[in-house]
Order: sequence, then C-alpha cells, then structure tokens
Amino acid sequence: MTSSAPKLPPKKPDWLRVRLPSGDNHTRFTALKDTMRGLELNTVCEEARCPNIFECWGQGTATIMILGETCTRGCRFCSVQTGNPQGFVDPREPENTALALAKLDLAYVVMTMVDRDDLLDGGAAHVAQTIRRIAHHAPKLLVEVLLGDFQGVRKDVETVIRDGNPDVFAHNVEVPPRLQRTIRDARCSWERSIDVLRWAKAAGANVTKSSLMVGLGETEDEVMDAMERLRDADVDVLTLGQYLRPTKKHADVHRYVEPEEFERYREAGEAMGFRFVASGPLVRSSYRAAEAFLHGVLTGTQAAKDVDRYGTKRRLAVV
Repeated sequence: MTSSAPKLPPKKPDWLRVRLPSGDNHTRFTALKDTMRGLELNTVCEEARCPNIFECWGQGTATIMILGETCTRGCRFCSVQTGNPQGFVDPREPENTALALAKLDLAYVVMTMVDRDDLLDGGAAHVAQTIRRIAHHAPKLLVEVLLGDFQGVRKDVETVIRDGNPDVFAHNVEVPPRLQRTIRDARCSWERSIDVLRWAKAAGANVTKSSLMVGLGETEDEVMDAMERLRDADVDVLTLGQYLRPTKKHADVHRYVEPEEFERYREAGEAMGFRFVASGPLVRSSYRAAEAFLHGVLTGTQAAKDVDRYGTKRRLAVV
C-alpha cells in the first residue's frame, strides 16, 4: 500500500491546520486534562491522537473510553494499543466512570470502547452497566455510545440497547467496502458493521450513527455508494473526515481531500435522507457539531443551526 500512495505536498493544506488553545480555551483544556487524570478516565481523544483535542477539550468536552486501553484488533488507521487483555475487566469501572462524569457537569457525553474479542459477550454487559450507572448518577446526561461489532453476535448488540438504553448508538464502518481488508482488522467487515447498525435500530435504538474516513485511496463514487448503503441500513447521522496517519507504521494518506468535496458529500447525504451530516477535513466520529445537533434533537431544541458548513468552525458547546 505504501508504494502506491502518491507523494503528498510537504506541508498540510491550510484547512488541516490546527490552532493551539489560547486564553479561556487553554485554561479549560488544562483543567479538563487535569480532571481526567485525577478521575483516572481514559479518553479516545488522546489514545487515537485526535487533531481536535485542543479545541474540544478547550471547550470542555471529551470522548471517554472504557474496557481498558488495549484493543484486541489491529486496524491500520488506529493508534490505540493492540494486544490481549486476557479477559481482565475492572469491575469498578462502570461506577467510577459514572461518578467521574457526574462531577464534570456535562450535558452530552460520547462513550467509546476498545474491541474486546477476549470476552464472551465482547463487553456488552459492561457497556450496558456503565450506561445505567451514568443514568443513576447523572440522569440529565445524554449518552452516545460508539461501539465495536461484538464479533457479529446480535444478542450482544441487543444487550446494549435493551439493558443500557443509550440515547445514540454509533458504530463506524470507517472506509468503503473495497478498502475494508487493507485498512481495518481482518476480523472486521462491511457486512458485519451494517448488520450491527441494523440490529441496533431493530432493537429500539433511538438514533444510529456511523462514520467514514477519506483520503485512503477511495474514489468519490465509492464514498457515495457507501453513504447510500448506510442510509439503506436506516442510519440517521453520518460524519465524514480526512484520514491523518498517526504514525509512520500506519496506513498512508493518499491525498488531502479539499473542502469542496466534503461539501458535495454533505449535500448528497442530506439528499439521501440522513438526519444530519457532518462533513469536513477535521471532522471525526466524535464530533462537536454532530453532538450538538443530536443534543438538540433529543432535548427538543435546535442546537445545530449555526454549524459551519465545512465542519471547520465548531463553536457549539454541549457542556
């Protein structure tokens, strides 16, 4: 794959430049970082080296990660540590996570997980218990879960919906079907991911959500086809963003996708019937504009009206 990747410009284009926090945002970034450390919460913002960490943390929001720091999968785009946790799960994590989130006084939280193929249920019961404990300690807090595929076991997906009842269920297909085998772990598949999203909606999920990365060698037609397949699975919310290689060991970036192309995806997605499409160079699956929109939908307000159309100016606080 490395040999086929075209040569990129020596500097990232302006639309991929990330500004460091300053003033009040810097203060909030530092305070949230210290709080996360003090409460011993893992965040995917750090583990996945998200380019938006300064802005999101500077505005007081983050995506937490449960079931440890070690993922049993080895996708070529992800910098989260890979290994075998050998069945270890911290039984205190659901309660501790809920207590920590209650202290942060948030309105909307995204909770993600590492894949846990070493567990019989993939961690589904643990996820559901964590959601329940959050509901107990912070009953007004809206919870989005961004989860793995549970090895394609339908009853485990249903456990999360039935026993946890999250406000939003998200699972990412990541790339169009042709790139699944070269970018995602071999145990992942497009068909399985689509099944997970269908099962979640059939089990009663209020809102389903997925995400695509671009810049990995896909064509525009392939992205449009993937979007149509997601709509066929009744997915409600879609995010699209530029893939950025976390280290030299990961998959190559094939191109920097221009904002105009992201705008075409947004317009096409809205025409397909998605309830909301966040499409822009720095958009990630846990993305403030989509979260603000979902917060508005779930609370009956219109919190996402002023989102920048390219997803590069996100000023909608959900905390």
